[in-house]
Amino acid sequence: MIRVGLGYDLHRLVDGRKLLLGGVEIPFEKGEDGHSDGDLLLHAITDALLGASGLGDIGSYFPPEEAKWKDADSAFLLKTVLKDIYKAGWKIENLDCVVKLEKPKFIPFRQQVINSIASILEINPDQVFVKAKTGEKIPPVGTSQALEAYVVCLLSKD
Repeated sequence: MIRVGLGYDLHRLVDGRKLLLGGVEIPFEKGEDGHSDGDLLLHAITDALLGASGLGDIGSYFPPEEAKWKDADSAFLLKTVLKDIYKAGWKIENLDCVVKLEKPKFIPFRQQVINSIASILEINPDQVFVKAKTGEKIPPVGTSQALEAYVVCLLSKD
């Protein structure tokens, strides 16, 4: 059996927060506004995996109204979900990710982000790809007011 999952996230960029993408801190003057640490790429991956496995979504696993998830490490959240996905017999075949951001330039950090995601998911880096697109100066992404991430995953089960 194979299943495809789609994950999406959008976060406003604000002063005073770190910019985290796939578990990697990217130097920039703004960071994601979010209930947890704001790593929208890991959030989109989490939702893609949960959707493909039929186990729910990130909001049902980690409700934002629960104070214990405030400033939570998104890698920890993803690893928590991953345990349930593996326990249910699913195997990750691959992830294809798109991050939309105007600034900073993503390409210098791409391999580090791919390696980080692969490490979190306990898979090979060649099973993960991340590409970046700009917002073409169109708000909110194109004016560096926000970031977006889209993720497609393929899961298999014997």
